[in-house]
Amino acid sequence: MKRACLFALLLFATCVAAALECAAQPKTGIVFREVSVGQVTYRYEVFVPPQWNPEKAWPVILFLHGTGHRGVYPPGDTTSVLAKLFVGYQKKPEAIVVFPRCPDNGWWNTPQMEALALAALEQTMKEFHGDPRRVYLTGLSMGGYGAWYLASRHPGKFAAVASVCGGIRTPPTLPIPPVSTARNPYSDVAKKIGKTPVWVFHGSADETVPVGESRKMVAALKAAGGRVRYSEYPGVGHNSWDRAYAEPAFFPWLLSHRLPAPVRARQSAH
Repeated sequence: MKRACLFALLLFATCVAAALECAAQPKTGIVFREVSVGQVTYRYEVFVPPQWNPEKAWPVILFLHGTGHRGVYPPGDTTSVLAKLFVGYQKKPEAIVVFPRCPDNGWWNTPQMEALALAALEQTMKEFHGDPRRVYLTGLSMGGYGAWYLASRHPGKFAAVASVCGGIRTPPTLPIPPVSTARNPYSDVAKKIGKTPVWVFHGSADETVPVGESRKMVAALKAAGGRVRYSEYPGVGHNSWDRAYAEPAFFPWLLSHRLPAPVRARQSAH
């Protein structure tokens, strides 16, 4: 009996300590969270605007990084790797940004990393009251490939997509899996993305991911009747993301889009 009571007291104390620790964590700025996919638990970052409050629904951006930032966060470590770099591009932070982190030797356009990205997004949506009609996707380099991959596999989920120096097919020097294995992969991906607004960025002198990847994808989207915008930077190499995310129109353009209201909601309004 005494042993059972002691166990109950220890369990209660553990629960209280966990609750206090959670309450002590900041709700705005750069925060760390974790999510489990199968038997693996991943830590990820979230940027929450300083003016955030739970009284309204918030736009949410899913950001997919490139190969240079793969890795894992040590347990308890709160040193930002991704958010501190991306947040600086927002002159007027108005959106929550989710930063899942792909582990070493992982690729966004694989089922496990797809599940990680979507699980981190959904968990963030629930915790920070995300608006399901204002969910956006962007990524650079490997993350640009990932953006095409997720957008094509989940049409209608994202209100707008921005791919930076990404592609569909991969050159021999990059072991990234192709986004599509169809005979005409650009057309295949474009048809799946449909009329989701897309802004594509690339440097004309990119020696890592050929600029032809973005050119072909833009042409395929136009041929499919898509809503596409293209910015190609003359003489710029692989790092076109500094230019892309610093574009004054980037965040206003991204956040200006929203998905249509569900049919049931529209009908009930009449």
